[in-house]
Amino acid sequence: MDGQPGRRSTVGAMSRFVHARALERVESICDTAEDAASLRTELLAEFRRSIRFHAHVWVLTDPGTGVGSAPDARIPCLPELPALIRLKYLTRVNRWTSLASPPVASLRAATDGDLPASALWAGVLSRYAVSDVLSAVFRDRYGCWAFLDLWRIGDDSSFTDGEVAFLGDAAAPVTAAIRRCQAATFSTGRPTAPPPGPVVLMLSPALEVLGQTPETREYLARLLPPSGERSPIPASAYNVAAQLLAVEAGIDAHAPSARVHLSDGFWLTLRAARLSGEGPPGGRSIAVTIEPTPPAARIDVFARAFGLSARETELLAQLASGVDTRELARLLFVSENTVQDHLKSVFAKTGTHSRPTLLARSLGT
Repeated sequence: MDGQPGRRSTVGAMSRFVHARALERVESICDTAEDAASLRTELLAEFRRSIRFHAHVWVLTDPGTGVGSAPDARIPCLPELPALIRLKYLTRVNRWTSLASPPVASLRAATDGDLPASALWAGVLSRYAVSDVLSAVFRDRYGCWAFLDLWRIGDDSSFTDGEVAFLGDAAAPVTAAIRRCQAATFSTGRPTAPPPGPVVLMLSPALEVLGQTPETREYLARLLPPSGERSPIPASAYNVAAQLLAVEAGIDAHAPSARVHLSDGFWLTLRAARLSGEGPPGGRSIAVTIEPTPPAARIDVFARAFGLSARETELLAQLASGVDTRELARLLFVSENTVQDHLKSVFAKTGTHSRPTLLARSLGT
């Protein structure tokens, strides 16, 4: 017994060393990844070295609404994806919009071991022998950028305090990296957009696909490329529709909309709304529309991604309307020199050197 305290101290020191080295590797990945897809792939591989999990759902979100837009998932219940997403949005336990400090929590800990307290677990996960879920949100003062669920399947073990702490410590560098990758999507030059046309997807109250316009398939395929000859999965549409259900249920008040990067600097906005008609609203179908992100909404994402201040964002919005320096100074109630100082700061943060280039990137023109 005399040697036990020393042994525990040595084990603790070794664990801290392993933890620190793993965080260094995470930070290295965050510093070098070129896009959000490769970032998530590399980080998941690294997370596996420190956290034991069997399935995952990692969803990029609209930084303003927190609604999912671009998912990366490896799960055993793909045929039940609509139900999974619906319950994810309707479940209060460990909802990414409520995780704060730390921005990570396990399902077992949050429910004190009473897993059926989670509607998501009771409705779907229980049938797939999911024993615990480690949830994290990647949020900073500029917005909510993503959420992650790691599933443990096939045993009765929980995520350990060390695993929870590791993911919590990784949250800040990962958040910064996701935001940087989103900023990189605003390329200089006019984005290449898909062919124009009305893009609408009709869903049932249970989020089953009822129909869509011909142009919808192409958009969905580019948002989440299918494998082989399979039809594209409308995961982004499921997310905004599920948020509509969450708003109606009083779970969350954010708008049922999400802005998502499609390709080549082109951003889309998805919105969900109930159809009008007879009967209770909850029984009516849901229409999800997909359209190019309007200039003002695009500027908002651009400003968040590059970390512009509220004043710098206001200046950029006014600049996009075509006003000159003198008018900017009048509208912002500052001197022309102050306008120039703000512009220099915006140029430095966005890596641009002129107003035309700044507007081309932020507006996609």
